[in-house]
Amino acid sequence: MSTHEVPGNDATVSASVASVDMKLEVVVIPVSDVDRAKEFYSRLGWRLDADRAGGNGFRLIQFTPPGSGSSVQFGVNLTSAAPGSAQGMLLIVSDIEAARQQLVTHGVDASEVFHCATGTGCRFPGVDVRVSGPHPEHLSYGSFVSFKDPDGNGWLLQEVTKRLRGRVAGDTTYSSVRDLAQAMTRAEMAHGRHEARTGKADPNWPDWYAEYMTREQSGEELPQ
Repeated sequence: MSTHEVPGNDATVSASVASVDMKLEVVVIPVSDVDRAKEFYSRLGWRLDADRAGGNGFRLIQFTPPGSGSSVQFGVNLTSAAPGSAQGMLLIVSDIEAARQQLVTHGVDASEVFHCATGTGCRFPGVDVRVSGPHPEHLSYGSFVSFKDPDGNGWLLQEVTKRLRGRVAGDTTYSSVRDLAQAMTRAEMAHGRHEARTGKADPNWPDWYAEYMTREQSGEELPQ
């Protein structure tokens, strides 16, 4: 019998590779003045993870936004990209008005809250039309605020309260007490409508809340 090994099935190999988690860890942004950028991102209330220097003038600074699983890095000799060329970077928030006010309180020149005339493409320059105010139906993914760092790197806040179907798999988690409280408030309001439709009090409301909040976060159809 031949001892020659038969190559693995491509589909099997692909399935094996696909099962490995790949979590976005860091985005490098280009800046011209490292200390100025450090002061700006510190002022935002982001966590300073590292400020390290090395040979040949190398320097690396890392910040993590509140509740984020990913971080940003900038420094000296990290990237050849032109300072200010990073654009369209999204920060997800659950309350767009409160998030904007926080930026303003920290001295950031933030835009007014806006939504797109159609879709969500207006977050990119020259695409669609920006309309003042939050989305009229407060649709998830529909409201934005823009701001820039001192070099002109462009950031966007995007309000997300219900994830796209299949966007989140596995555990239901909330990045802050405020996010959890707001999710509970939305579940409470929906449950009130549920009781109004059925015409009776629901003694199993904790189970209903839990089902609603889990489905909302995973983008599944919400309970009625």
